[in-house]
Amino acid sequence: MAGISTHVLDIANGKPGAGMRIEFSILENGAYRVVKTVRTNEEGRTDEPILKPEDAKAGRYELLFHVDEYYAGLRGHLPDPPFIDQVPVRFTVFDATQHFHIPMICTPWNCTTYRGS
Repeated sequence: MAGISTHVLDIANGKPGAGMRIEFSILENGAYRVVKTVRTNEEGRTDEPILKPEDAKAGRYELLFHVDEYYAGLRGHLPDPPFIDQVPVRFTVFDATQHFHIPMICTPWNCTTYRGS
């Protein structure tokens, strides 16, 4: 299956990152253009793929994870301004027939991503 998907894990609280806002952009003419904004569901996943297989094409993309907004909504004891705010993950789809899964693992103090399956 081709396309792009994501999910968020909140390892500071040991649960899915439910309700995180994510902006999906594509690089066009040297600038990233927002294509859509989504929120993760109770499982920390999006209800639909970020990019459906039939719409997949080679190119450069960005997922902007609003980590600061997510943790502010949990009402924890965090510094203001937060240590981590919005986390851009830029990546290249080099083969539109492959699936690209881009998970975000985060806490208020760090984040990591990788190409998942």
